[in-house]
Amino acid sequence: MKENVIKRIKKEFQNVPDLIIKKTKISLLDTVYVVYLETVSSSDKVNDYILKNLSNISGKKNKIYDLTSIVPGPNTKVINNYDEIEFYITNGFTLVIRNNEILAIETKADINRSVPSPESEPAPNGPKDAFVENYQINMGLVKRRLKSNMLKTKEYVVGRKTKTTVGILYFDDLADQEVITSLEEKIKKIDIDGIVDSSMLIQLLNDEAKTHFPTHILTERPDNVAKALLEGKIAILVDTSCFAIVIPAFFADFINPGIDTYHKSTNVNFLKMLRIFSFFLSMVVPAIYIALVNYNQETIPTNLLVSFSIQRDGVPFPAIFEAFIMLFICEMLRESDLRFPSTYGSAISVLGALILGDAAVSAGIVSPIMIITIALTFMSSLMFSEIEVANALRYMRFIFLILASFYGILGIVFASFYFLIKINDLYSFGKPYFYPLMPFDKTYLFKSILKKPLVKDTKKSELLTKNLTKQGDRV
Repeated sequence: MKENVIKRIKKEFQNVPDLIIKKTKISLLDTVYVVYLETVSSSDKVNDYILKNLSNISGKKNKIYDLTSIVPGPNTKVINNYDEIEFYITNGFTLVIRNNEILAIETKADINRSVPSPESEPAPNGPKDAFVENYQINMGLVKRRLKSNMLKTKEYVVGRKTKTTVGILYFDDLADQEVITSLEEKIKKIDIDGIVDSSMLIQLLNDEAKTHFPTHILTERPDNVAKALLEGKIAILVDTSCFAIVIPAFFADFINPGIDTYHKSTNVNFLKMLRIFSFFLSMVVPAIYIALVNYNQETIPTNLLVSFSIQRDGVPFPAIFEAFIMLFICEMLRESDLRFPSTYGSAISVLGALILGDAAVSAGIVSPIMIITIALTFMSSLMFSEIEVANALRYMRFIFLILASFYGILGIVFASFYFLIKINDLYSFGKPYFYPLMPFDKTYLFKSILKKPLVKDTKKSELLTKNLTKQGDRV
């Protein structure tokens, strides 16, 4: 029987040079096979947990009936289905095969990096640990913060070839069970060769073609995941990915990050209003300039209008072409900044902006006021580090700009209606995306758009959970 299993393993792992098969005699008529992949398994663990124990009982006259007592390990599984053999071998387990008995003993190699500091979501205050590419470590980073038996985990294996572990975390007494059920059904329906990152998984779970705005949160901070779970949201951890997924996500969550909770409300609320203002400023500033210069000159004071005319004297292109040229140049600089190594990427983009901007004005290709307008636009957009938010801003910026070039201020009004209609039509896993403004919820409003003092934050959002009590009222 065991010879048939070995033949099957050799056939399935043909041309896999790191497959190790050791044959050990523990008695005259009793042979044990030890099978593992040396690239994902630790040779030291295989030796300590298995080979040493087998060699100790080798040659003894007494019969061996229970393998689990001979080769104890931190995590031992009994394999009854031969189709599971590939999964355990490729996941760093060592198989011990004796007669009809197959044990899988966890001997994973330590091929993980140490827990780093957050890079894409830095914060002056708060924890300094971030997720890594190991599922178990990431789970531990969350559970060290949430010590409750109500924190539940449901695990799935996704991908025909990658067999990636996907875990859903939620509080059983807080999370919306309908959202959990819907999420589970979507994960079970996924049929794909492989998932290598959480961003791939969420693209399969979301209708990505419907909107440019992100309807989920990708975060590398375990503290953000813990805070989201305490509010009744759901987190998804994916093996080999250092970013967790948090759902549902709302428009307000991206304008004001979770790190604001570590600061006083009186100081943070000014920054929150500044971010909201900067968000809309980034969308409409080029469009407003084009509308005023091309169609609505009567709204500009005469002295300022004369100054604009003098600056544009000699520029061969219409203002709309100026705007498009500078916007495309700035987008190229942003993309190069993202792709260049961090040690000199920012220096390259700053140097490019200074040289191109000065040279364009000196050559008479664009006017100085256009340089100021585009610079203000991109300075406003730099407040939002989330890539998908920056992409959505770019899309809406061009919508505003095109409509303003045709209809002036009226075009900006049309574009504003388009923005509001689109964003109110979005849902994040069944929850309205423009929440807490539509529908209005004062509780979540003071968790996202504004911040109330922590001692007064006593309730959770009705949209996310039915268990509304967060902390007791203080006398």
